Amino acid sequence: MKIVAFGASFSQNSINKQLAAYTASLFEDASVKILDLNDYQLPIYTIELEQQMGYPDAVHQFLKDIEGADLMIVSFAEYNGSYTAGFKNIFDWASRVNLQLFEGKMFLLATATGGGGGRYVLQSAVQRFPKHGAEIVATFYLPFFHQNFSPTDGITHPEYLEEFTTAVQQVKNSFY
Repeated sequence: MKIVAFGASFSQNSINKQLAAYTASLFEDASVKILDLNDYQLPIYTIELEQQMGYPDAVHQFLKDIEGADLMIVSFAEYNGSYTAGFKNIFDWASRVNLQLFEGKMFLLATATGGGGGRYVLQSAVQRFPKHGAEIVATFYLPFFHQNFSPTDGITHPEYLEEFTTAVQQVKNSFY
């Protein structure tokens, strides 16, 4: 199984990248590629810019990097109840090249340092991504990241761990 995972944030110390990478590590015998959105620097999308310059190489590289994944694991940071500006920009550019850019199975996550845990951005992605080819197999959000996640032990809060384990198993069951 080929897994592509990333945190939908440009933060250098992204807690969402940590959660996505941890989650991907739970799929034994999978080939895992962890993306860093900082590797895809793009100008802010406008139709005029697209007409002037076409599609930047970074857009094509992003699409190439997610292409052929059996499973995409994406963990969203939430800025004012929505996607980060950086992720939205990559999404805007990439969807102009391939409207069905998320074709295949997806496990959508979110986390934040506060009590909302990114649930609003997660809801947005659940509604939007099927229009771009995604089959959303499971979702999970984790509030109070620093209190409930350990880099060595993963999710430490018993209730959230139970929800997360159920979601991971649901994804695994969709393949086997």
